[in-house]
Amino acid sequence: MKFFKLSILDKYVLRQISEIFIFGILVFTSIIFASDTFTTLIKQISNYGMPVKVAFMLILLNLPAIVVMSIPISVLFATVMTVNRMCLASELTVLRACGVSVNRIAKPIFVFAALATLVTFFINETIVPVTTQQSRYLAMWSITQRHVPNGKKNFTLKELQNGIELKRMFYVENCEDEEFKNVSILDVSTPKTIQIVQATKGTAVEKGWLFKNASAYTISTKGKNLSTSWFEETIVDFGSEIKKSLLSGDQGSTHNFFELLKMVKNDNLTSINGQPLSEEDRRESIISLWDKTAFPLTSVVLVLLGVPLAITPPRVRYNRGFLFSILIIFFFYLIRAFSISFGQSGAIIPILAAWLPNIFIAFIGIILYYRKAFRI
Repeated sequence: MKFFKLSILDKYVLRQISEIFIFGILVFTSIIFASDTFTTLIKQISNYGMPVKVAFMLILLNLPAIVVMSIPISVLFATVMTVNRMCLASELTVLRACGVSVNRIAKPIFVFAALATLVTFFINETIVPVTTQQSRYLAMWSITQRHVPNGKKNFTLKELQNGIELKRMFYVENCEDEEFKNVSILDVSTPKTIQIVQATKGTAVEKGWLFKNASAYTISTKGKNLSTSWFEETIVDFGSEIKKSLLSGDQGSTHNFFELLKMVKNDNLTSINGQPLSEEDRRESIISLWDKTAFPLTSVVLVLLGVPLAITPPRVRYNRGFLFSILIIFFFYLIRAFSISFGQSGAIIPILAAWLPNIFIAFIGIILYYRKAFRI
């Protein structure tokens, strides 16, 4: 039981690092959300008319994945800020003068990083796969099962291509009992031609929008009628681009480690809609498999580098913790981006692509930590 007994020093360091860690989680989660998830949701709202309440649900469903990304960053930030503050307050100098080593001071920090590793692995294995899959299905449902509010008249909806160019424009004269009345569609997605579809009735179905008593006219941009056709029923696929992006890709984010390992062993890797993966997506899925073991340990690896860099000479009288944190985070994710990119292209094997950032940072961290903790 002696191992679990916390000294006054341990409690003090853990309290300091915990307070900054919580602050870091709030800050970095907000930054990641604003730079990635929020931008994506705004595009889906503007391009596909996604309801705001659905967007809010997607925010909640994506939150666990964002928190997982924020944990290692927050652990590093809390570590560097805590150690650097202790240096500025001469607390580290006094402790070392009393015979307390840097290694002993860093012990509660590594314990905290180990706990963060376990929490990251738990969330990533149990919560993130479920919420990510639900998020994809909800986004797809919102786009493909798009309902015009009952009683709404003269409703116009635009579908953009690549988020910029107009692809199709939908006009609904009236909607009653979730049925569209007098629908017109202007499709300009094909170069040099314009297609106009008109229908007396329409409803939302699983594959898109089902229109009844429809007529389709294809004309050239010069106004020449190229073809005319009539349909008793026809389905118009809405939001095909975003559906493709939601349904394709690797399975790493929607399955836990053991499920993904079984799929890799059985060579049963498919997209979320059951379609075969491209070779690049297959490699990405295998990288995701090994990343599920590598990424949680990032907290410990970053602490290994953060502690020695945060220890400043007594003559330095300003806090360099924040600057060091930003530089280390940037350096780590730059290596991670290059490593995963090389893995996806087949330049390096998937397991190395997942573990290379940790190995590289740990190698540098061990050298610096040894010099600070054992040679000074």
